[in-house]
Amino acid sequence: MSAYALAHLRTPAAHEDVFRYMELIQATMDPYAGRFLVHGAQVEQLEGAWPGTVVIIEFPDLVSARAWYTSPAYQQILPLRTRHIDGETILVDGVAPGYDAARSAAARRLALPADLTTPSGMPAPPGSPR
Repeated sequence: MSAYALAHLRTPAAHEDVFRYMELIQATMDPYAGRFLVHGAQVEQLEGAWPGTVVIIEFPDLVSARAWYTSPAYQQILPLRTRHIDGETILVDGVAPGYDAARSAAARRLALPADLTTPSGMPAPPGSPR
């Protein structure tokens, strides 16, 4: 199952170190079969605040994504970006082929203790009387 590295770059900056990072990053991803899905594209903000831009890199699995991020090659170039751009980075598993959100909701609902649901079977809002 694919996994993803997501970076929310809040303060994108044009700096020689950042350009060097961009020139070197693909070579650090290649041994782990990483590929860019989104890289610095303009975001269309629909809900909430989203300053900056986003980067999404796909890997074959979470093990590969983690191995890339912690690799000496990537750790060596990482400061070229982090010294000049504020942001957050996460690794996350994707969903399996054929994933169905309705089936997932049903399974999660069944897994809840009875006192955590409302009479309709929906999860009770946080802080509401049960």
